[in-house]
Amino acid sequence: MTETADERPMRVGIIPVTPLQQNCTLLWCTRTMRGAFVDPGGDLPKLRQALEKTGVTLEKILVTHGHLDHCGMAGVFAKEMGVPIEGPHEEDRFWIAQLNDDGPRWNMEAHTFEPDRWLENGDKVTVGELELDVVHCPGHTPGHVIFHHAPSKFAMVGDVLFQGGIGRWDFPRGNLEDLVNSITTGLWPLGDDVTFVPGHGPISTFGEERRTNPYVGDAALERGLPA
Repeated sequence: MTETADERPMRVGIIPVTPLQQNCTLLWCTRTMRGAFVDPGGDLPKLRQALEKTGVTLEKILVTHGHLDHCGMAGVFAKEMGVPIEGPHEEDRFWIAQLNDDGPRWNMEAHTFEPDRWLENGDKVTVGELELDVVHCPGHTPGHVIFHHAPSKFAMVGDVLFQGGIGRWDFPRGNLEDLVNSITTGLWPLGDDVTFVPGHGPISTFGEERRTNPYVGDAALERGLPA
């Protein structure tokens, strides 16, 4: 588990899980030591170990979208830990409904579940005394959401945006125009100084991606949408 710098009142740790090396994030409130996993797609022993190492009490599971590497084991883990699942947006219901079938296709364990709370744009989620903003960011999947903690200038963006890239849009109900719009109108206004954890790969900042991203950087978009 790789931990970021301590930014009170929140701390986070990143735990890559599944053969796809998806960035599962453990975030917790430093005042209460209550936390949440964002996108616990698999490798549950690693996640239990992270809780033991940090001393965090798991309060809930948050899900950005319905792909199996992000949530294939969320239902199993939630039942084991006795915690609720919040997210994604209900437009991803069809993805979650097919997890039992997607698992064998990818040679991974995945199980269908029903979130305790579907999320909408503008919703708030709480973890301990923390409050995170929910932004609906369709394009990679129609029900993708991201979680933003404004006081820490920190976001967990799933597969919407990566360091030097953006999410795929060739999945069912994916859409490039929606994806670019989600990034430019949903993420960029949060601020150039926001650090983000993507679904895969290294962290970056929105400002750095606006300067350098070959797909959605300011200079790239002046030339038009990616092909």
